[in-house]
Amino acid sequence: MIAPFIKEMITSPGASAIRKMFEQGKILKARYGDDKVFDFSLGNPDLDPPDEVIAAIEEVAKDKSHGCHGYMSNAGYDEARQAMADKETQEQGVKVTSDCVVMSVGAAAAINVVFKTLVSPGEEVIVPSPFFVDYRNYIKNYNGNLIEVKTTEDFSLDINNIKNALNSKTAAVLINSPNNPTGRIYSEKDIKDLCDVLKEFGDKTGRYPYLICDEPYRAITYDNKKVASVFDKYDYSVIVTSFAKNLSIPGERIGYICVNPSCPEKADFIGGCTFSTRVLGFVNAPGFFQKVVAKSWNAKVDYSAYTRRRDLLKEVLDNAGLKYAEPEGAFYVFCKVPESYGDDDAAFVSVLEKNLILCPGGSGFGMKGWFRICYCVDEKSIINSRDAFYKAAHTVKGE
Repeated sequence: MIAPFIKEMITSPGASAIRKMFEQGKILKARYGDDKVFDFSLGNPDLDPPDEVIAAIEEVAKDKSHGCHGYMSNAGYDEARQAMADKETQEQGVKVTSDCVVMSVGAAAAINVVFKTLVSPGEEVIVPSPFFVDYRNYIKNYNGNLIEVKTTEDFSLDINNIKNALNSKTAAVLINSPNNPTGRIYSEKDIKDLCDVLKEFGDKTGRYPYLICDEPYRAITYDNKKVASVFDKYDYSVIVTSFAKNLSIPGERIGYICVNPSCPEKADFIGGCTFSTRVLGFVNAPGFFQKVVAKSWNAKVDYSAYTRRRDLLKEVLDNAGLKYAEPEGAFYVFCKVPESYGDDDAAFVSVLEKNLILCPGGSGFGMKGWFRICYCVDEKSIINSRDAFYKAAHTVKGE
């Protein structure tokens, strides 16, 4: 018999909504033609991987040395861990060593491994909303509870809301910057203030909640915006990330976990993540692509296509009269549904689909009355969606 919990999850209306929509897009394109269907559902980067990645793939593929496809440490190859430490040293501005790193099967597995290591049954992880749809499921995997806290009107962190949610059951705070679905980059001040609140709570109670920073979009920013460092602000901080978005290799499932070298529990944390990697069945991150990213993590990537698409999409939405949050990073625009729909994003998403536009509703991200547009699509599709968006936006609920 299928476990009741899983049965409930897979049959609920919001279960895997984005993936279902992606599959629906294939059906609609087969029926109406690729150029008539506007699929903005899935954050599937369509830029080609940079030349450095292709060169590294070719180089690693030529290796015929004995044992090159054998087991390695559950934490990953030494050269891969050192390369990721070098990367974090550059991004965080503090010296990071390889013993702070565990390679992972993408960012999703990294988060699950960290939760397995940190979250006991009944404990809580605080997450600012809106947030990536599967965070709730990841936390439930370990019988923990996701505690939503509202952000400000412009989707910046509301530090007081986070402070008020902290309690003896708080295992961690999880943030995602640049944010999926809003594109918001949390400011240096917000991050510093958050770290100060967590340190104050730890000093008072003796338990320091971990700050988990989910950063797969860190490199994709606009208008010279920068993602704030955390290792220089709070000892109990962790980076989880992948190369899915910045190097356009989401199908290869390669990422890593990096703990602050100043964390007092560093050895136990890395030991826990290494153990959790094994017992969750991952065993280790994909060996081939550990070697690839070790050689190509610092490849130069031109993200100007995303800037052009963002600007084109903003013109389409302005023409339709739709309100949206200004994206500072990633490749999403988070839009408010028209007034007549109130908080009923599901009803408006249905209207969009009738106009052959596929976008997930905001309810799955913890924000009713909004919907997300992913612009990992060709520019022609964005331009051609202009009339469809206008028609949908001017369809009154119930018509």
